[in-house]
Amino acid sequence: MYNSVTCLDCGEVLVSHHRHDYKTCGCDNQTMVDGGTAYSRYGGIDMKKVKPFLVYDDERFETIREYAERGGRGKDGTGPLTWVKLKDIDYDWLHAIVDYGGPEWHINLIKKEINYRDDK
Repeated sequence: MYNSVTCLDCGEVLVSHHRHDYKTCGCDNQTMVDGGTAYSRYGGIDMKKVKPFLVYDDERFETIREYAERGGRGKDGTGPLTWVKLKDIDYDWLHAIVDYGGPEWHINLIKKEINYRDDK
């Protein structure tokens, strides 16, 4: 659901959002993360300065919704790509995602969020 590392040398937090979304920090440790929600790969010159943080789909839903994200380019699809936490996605957008479709695991996650809000 969430794949990130923190470089303990420079403090930069790197998040990999999707497969092959390779990110590196700019310091001498060259901390990196890759894989998004497909796999987790991370490293750096000194691994003692690399702190991974992962959230899996078997975590409590309250935790998942704090970290799981959806990328979007605005209502007309022409804006810059931004990543929004599941808990912050507009209710109409959640329903539009279900209508649009996507990977089953992702649509199930969106439906869980809708049900979570409806129950609250």
